[in-house]
Amino acid sequence: MKFFLFLTAFGLSVFSAKAQKVTGSVQDEQNKAIASTTVSLLKATDSTLAKLSTTDNSGNYSFDGVAAGKYFVSVTNVGYQPYMSSAFEVNGAPVAVPVIKLLKAEATMEGVTVTARKPMVEVKADKTILNVEGTINATGNDALELLRKAPGVMVDKDDNLTMAGKNGVQVFIDGKPSPLSGTDLANYLKTLQSSQVEAIELITNPSAKYEAAGNAGIINIKLKKNKTFGTNGSVNAGYNIGTYAKYNGGISLNHRNKNINVFGNYNYSQGLNGNWQNMYREQADTVFNQNSTMKFYYNTHNFKTGIDYFLSPKSTIGAIVNGNIADIDLRLNGNTSITKQSTNVTDRLLNSRTTNDMNRTNLNFNLNYRYAVTGGAELNVDADYGIFNLRSNQYQPNFYYEPDGVTEKYSNIYRMIAPTDITLYSAKVDYETNFKKGKLGVGGKVGFVETDNDFQRYDVTGSGDVYNKDLSNRFAYKENVNALYVNYNRAFTGFMFQVGLRMENTDSKGTSTGLKYNSNSSSYVPYDSTLHRNYTDFFPSAALTFNKNPMSQFGVTFSRRIDRPAYQDLNPFEFRLDDYTFQKGNTQLRPQYTNSIGITHTYKYMLNTSINYSHVKDIFAQLADTTEKSKAFMTKQNLATQDIVALNVSYPFQYKFYSFFANLNAYYSLYKADFGGGDRKVNQDVFALTYYMQNTFKINKTLTAELSGFYSSPAIWQGIFKSREMWGIDAGLQQQVLKGKGTLRLTVSDIFKTMRWAGSSNFTGVYGIASGRWESRQLKLNFTYRFGNTQVKAARQRKTGLEEESKRAADGGGGSTPAKQ
Repeated sequence: MKFFLFLTAFGLSVFSAKAQKVTGSVQDEQNKAIASTTVSLLKATDSTLAKLSTTDNSGNYSFDGVAAGKYFVSVTNVGYQPYMSSAFEVNGAPVAVPVIKLLKAEATMEGVTVTARKPMVEVKADKTILNVEGTINATGNDALELLRKAPGVMVDKDDNLTMAGKNGVQVFIDGKPSPLSGTDLANYLKTLQSSQVEAIELITNPSAKYEAAGNAGIINIKLKKNKTFGTNGSVNAGYNIGTYAKYNGGISLNHRNKNINVFGNYNYSQGLNGNWQNMYREQADTVFNQNSTMKFYYNTHNFKTGIDYFLSPKSTIGAIVNGNIADIDLRLNGNTSITKQSTNVTDRLLNSRTTNDMNRTNLNFNLNYRYAVTGGAELNVDADYGIFNLRSNQYQPNFYYEPDGVTEKYSNIYRMIAPTDITLYSAKVDYETNFKKGKLGVGGKVGFVETDNDFQRYDVTGSGDVYNKDLSNRFAYKENVNALYVNYNRAFTGFMFQVGLRMENTDSKGTSTGLKYNSNSSSYVPYDSTLHRNYTDFFPSAALTFNKNPMSQFGVTFSRRIDRPAYQDLNPFEFRLDDYTFQKGNTQLRPQYTNSIGITHTYKYMLNTSINYSHVKDIFAQLADTTEKSKAFMTKQNLATQDIVALNVSYPFQYKFYSFFANLNAYYSLYKADFGGGDRKVNQDVFALTYYMQNTFKINKTLTAELSGFYSSPAIWQGIFKSREMWGIDAGLQQQVLKGKGTLRLTVSDIFKTMRWAGSSNFTGVYGIASGRWESRQLKLNFTYRFGNTQVKAARQRKTGLEEESKRAADGGGGSTPAKQ
């Protein structure tokens, strides 16, 4: 931690030049003011972005706190040609930029090239945006690793996500909610390479436009899409080496003119990942001490293709197809010593050499239509269809040996075949128009999810595989969510507000079928366990922003949200991890609800501070419970409550060749529940924090260096698991080659190999200590080459249905995870 504090102190101690104000105005060809125009202040030395602003109703804009130096402004607006001013000097006095006149998009403008670079992290009242594209230390990572280092985001020992101490995170891909959770979601994120990711948005206060799922908010992963005119593309290739080697490569192509945009990309990755875990458990009179080595062999294919057709300046129709195909093979070698506590003598040794061959296919199809009038009404219509096919063939031999580790006593060998199919349908409409000097938004969505999980358990004997009727099960689940919302926002002198209300009706039905033994008839009879729920909820949201003094802005937000149980968490049948550890679903698991209120403050557009209080009712927690004396099972339960207070502080800084960003997220959390008294009570509290910082040094026009770090203090995972601290340092170099068309990146992640997790739990008489690590320290080499037309020309900046959902995730109001299998 001292090293992080030193880096922070170094970043904040860099000399800052005297700041001044830059003002100007934007008009059209008839000398009329143009409102809501994006104005970028760029540094003349390297075209990097210094500040952003928009014009008011009078067409005026301003930049406060501008350091001395040379700058120019870039201006963009829908339906107009982009504009760049001449360079000007800021040297101690206010600067008035000459009036900028924009030409209609139909006019031509040749030879204009804009090379603005987005800031690595943008912090706003309702969200934090990580602009992953172009950052050096993101090279060679997958999406899960990127999230591990994201401000306020935690990834626990089972790859479950939490944000600001809350576990109800809803993950979106390109503005679409993912139906996956738990291990399935983690495995999918591991197949997304950083080369495919444009940005990650951490949305803490989504407006009523958004589905109410996700008590911690939304993580939206935006994949890359080329918006440049002409025909162009890029290719990339990468190599990583930790304990084992990994490879990745991809290609992106784009063709765009005034009538049509056709685009597509493909990425491939393959390699071997290592993972090591130690688990110590005291239960009843027995001690289990397990050491496991896991190897993940993977081959993944990701693709995205689409077409946008511009019917008119106001109308666009589009279609998108994207998919992910992954072949993942798990090889696990686990050794467990089993000791009697009363004698402290090892009774036997268990060796489990598990293999699991998994195939995952995801295809999504989208049709979208957009009609928009500049400065007026906007209509977006989306229809989506998606399929997820997951195949798992797990072979689990359990060999028991005498304490000498040589003499075999007996063995239990199983095979589990578990095909899972998920089908999604949805249709949504969003309409926004001017109303009472503000913006009124209304819309609705109809969504269907159908899942089918066929769990087949076989006992492997000398004569072959024997179907185990008692431990096999088929679980089918259907869910229909219908939603309507209304949202209104309006700006006044000195403040603006947004209010919204979303209504969601949920109808869900789960059916667990199999066979159970009937002792009366000495035969197996059908087992049928059905759960059915139908409920309607209302989810208000509101935001109030005080911006009379642009240098010191305050905001207040409120929202109510829901998290529904994952379908696998409702499945009542047992899933065997080994002979002594099971997991089972809970048909009585209820949705969890969260009420949150937050206060934000932004000082001089740079120092961002927010404090948030949340009360969670019936929070999900993964608990260990006992059965058959020395055996245990994991299941999800509704804890009574969680109360959490979170503080987030972030600060970006830039001076000449050096830029710096730091984010601190601290929170206090209290978990309370009573499952029957005694050792079945939960009353845990924790004060925890996460810290992230990045230093960027521009050595010359073509060479850049980065040094970044991450720290996570002790915390609580899943209600009862007390974790230890974890931290890591990354470093990297980026070199522009081939006249700027090529980029070569070299990085080392987790230089000191400190990214290791550990913790303990004590519940229902089960005391456990667990620890583990993965290939966090890696040397990564990546090369990207861009070809074709790279000029930014006048284009109507339409948004597809996917992009519009992404925008709604970003705008907010002011702008459950199953157990691991």
